[in-house]
This record gives sequence, C-alpha cells and structure tokens, in this order.
Amino acid sequence: MVFWEAYISDESMGTFAPLVVYWLYAGFYQLLPPLDKYRLHSRTEENEKNLVPLRSVIKGVLLQQFVQAVVAELLFLVTSKASSPGHTVQPSLPVQVVQFVVAMLVMDTWQYFVHRYMHQNKFLYRHIHSQHHRLVVPYAIGALYNHPLEGLLLDTFGGAISFLISGMTARTAVFFFCFAVIKTVDDHCGLWLPGNIFHLLFQNNTAYHDIHHQLQGTKFNYSQPFFSIWDKLLGTYVPYTLVKRPEGGFEARLKKD
Repeated sequence: MVFWEAYISDESMGTFAPLVVYWLYAGFYQLLPPLDKYRLHSRTEENEKNLVPLRSVIKGVLLQQFVQAVVAELLFLVTSKASSPGHTVQPSLPVQVVQFVVAMLVMDTWQYFVHRYMHQNKFLYRHIHSQHHRLVVPYAIGALYNHPLEGLLLDTFGGAISFLISGMTARTAVFFFCFAVIKTVDDHCGLWLPGNIFHLLFQNNTAYHDIHHQLQGTKFNYSQPFFSIWDKLLGTYVPYTLVKRPEGGFEARLKKD
C-alpha cells in the first residue's frame, strides 16, 4: 500500500513524480542562504565562469523533462500491456532491494560509457556534451541541463534500460527514479554540507563530480550517478582532496602523485 494508490496509477506516478522531486529538491538548494563556508566555488566564480544564464538552464531542463515524460509514458504503456491486467502483484522487499541495486549498476554502466564516449568523440563533445559543461561551476537546478539529444541518450534511455533489465515494477520504479534524481541533483549542488548522507555513503558525490567539471578533470571521474566502479576499473579515476579556502568554503583539488 502506497499513499498514491487511490488517486493515481503507479505508471503515472513513475512518470511525473521524478519531475516534481527534481524541482522540489533543486529548488530547496536554490532557496538556501549563500552558505559561503560550505561552497566548493565562490559566488564570484559561479557568476564569472558559467557560460549560460539561469533562465536558459531552466528552459533546457524543462525540455529534457518533457522528452523524459513522453518516453516514460510509452515505456510504461508497453510494459503494462505485456503484463496481465488488473492489480500488479509486488515482489517481496528483498527482491525489490536486489532490483534496486541491479538498476543502479545498470544505470552507472550505461551512463559511464555514453558519457565517456561523448568526451572522447570531438564532434559529440563540441556539438552536444559541451552544453552541460557550460556550467563550469555546477549548481542544483543545472543537474539535468544537457543538449536534448544527450538528455535522451544518457539519462532517459539509461533510466529505461535500468528499469527493463532490473525487472522492477512501476511501483518500485517510482522510488528508484526519484532516488536517482535526488542523487543527481545533489552531485551538482556545489555545496559540501556537513552530515550530507550522500557524502557519507557514496564516494561518487558532489566533490567527485565537481572535479570532472574542472578543466583539468574533464578526462576523469566520468562515473555517475552512484558509484565510481567503472572509473577505477578503467583507469579514469582521479582522487581529490578538499582544501579550505581562506575566504571561506572548500576547493576540490586533484591529488598530485
């Protein structure tokens, strides 16, 4: 039993809940006070280095989410028709946990190789992936600011493949997609807040991804959004250290050999 069961289908919830969660969580970060002593970049850096205004970022995210919603609706339509009509029997909690972990690993695998290829292929980087890197200093609302084609290939298809391979139901997918959205937003928030559970549980976190957005780190730390497994296996992992800045906040620096 879930709270939305009497009001909306699991499929519709799986389509729209991640969109709402994105704006709620990103909006939460946007409305926070400056918190200069926890920032990975100063506000001056954010204003000077970023190459795209907030208005354009919001438009880009909304476009990606529109495509994402269309694909999700089609995906749930096809998979629900393939199953028996009526009430869907949900698997046991241990099975759902396994499906959740499998989906995380599948999404990480898909995104690592697509993301890395978009960096290595000069045409794809110049015309597609570089749009995301216009945010040299990442912030929460820009987590899904991508070229529409990248959004489709990297995020939307990655989510669909994770859903299909893991075998999860639409109800489990609601929680998985919302979790993936929250994690992605957090990785781009630009803040190193004390007690952040993602920083405690995941090595792939805000500072890890900030390294990738730095000029000297664009060929490293491709993994997203959960683990750093593929970076470590394939030699694209680079460690970092957090250094306190004299004016306040932290700086994520690549560790030198």
